[in-house]
Amino acid sequence: MKPQSTTRQAPLPTRHGVSPSYIWIPEGHWESALQFLTQQFPDIPPKVWLMRMQKAEVCDGDGQVLSPDSQVKRGMCIYYYRELEDEIAIPFQETILYQDAHLLVVDKPHFLPVTPGGKYLRETLLVRLKCTTGIEHLTPLHRLDRETAGVMLFSTQVQSRGKYQTLFQGRQVNKTYHALAAHLSEQAFPIHKTSRMVESTQFFVMQEIDGEPNSETMISILERRGAHSVYLLQPSTGKKHQLRVHLASLGAPIINDQFYPVALPQGSDDFQKPLQLLAKSIAFIDPISGEQREFHSQLQL
Repeated sequence: MKPQSTTRQAPLPTRHGVSPSYIWIPEGHWESALQFLTQQFPDIPPKVWLMRMQKAEVCDGDGQVLSPDSQVKRGMCIYYYRELEDEIAIPFQETILYQDAHLLVVDKPHFLPVTPGGKYLRETLLVRLKCTTGIEHLTPLHRLDRETAGVMLFSTQVQSRGKYQTLFQGRQVNKTYHALAAHLSEQAFPIHKTSRMVESTQFFVMQEIDGEPNSETMISILERRGAHSVYLLQPSTGKKHQLRVHLASLGAPIINDQFYPVALPQGSDDFQKPLQLLAKSIAFIDPISGEQREFHSQLQL
């Protein structure tokens, strides 16, 4: 399953903020559309596909509604609506900080995923914003972990999207984060932390190994809070979980981190204990106006 394609117009409209998903048919042979879909998605019962087809919610790339016995072949694209039963409600609300013809800037709350995936669909920042703004082509311009709160940028216009994406790809965006963790009394600050980070064999966890560094973070102290400190983090690279790994490796894992230094079982969310990591600000030269742009989160740790 993939989100809506960005290179072709989906034949199904956005529904309740959710764009249709799609799947390309690979090399192989299937007797019917129903057989293909049930083999590709074994966790979805055939009766669910039958119900979707009866409601004309499964079609090909040309908008032709598929029936259970429709013929399929390599190269076809099938569109459908993804659905989730008993989706967990995230009891925190996003705030729009700024909006113009090209950008939408939002304060994302903790626990809310940016885009649909896994057990989250409607309870995601993208789908919520599509519903509240009515902007069907809304697209996130960068990543922000589900557990992290703070400033998140979206493109509102297809024509200008590439110019903003180039800023992030070319590391022309300055980001600052705040994190609450144990005070490191034996460290001299600021710390220029570098390491080589790779995927761990453990699901969704990163690890540091020997080798040429591919991650870099400048770490300073903003204030002391008893046995803890509020750290100012300024990454110049964007590896997954980079800030969480770097602080944990220094001996100061971020408060309420469920992955570092030890990963807890999935489903361990405690809405009373959000990860103490905040994307505080983002700054860049606007590629259209040429102006210096800077946006700050209104949230605090």
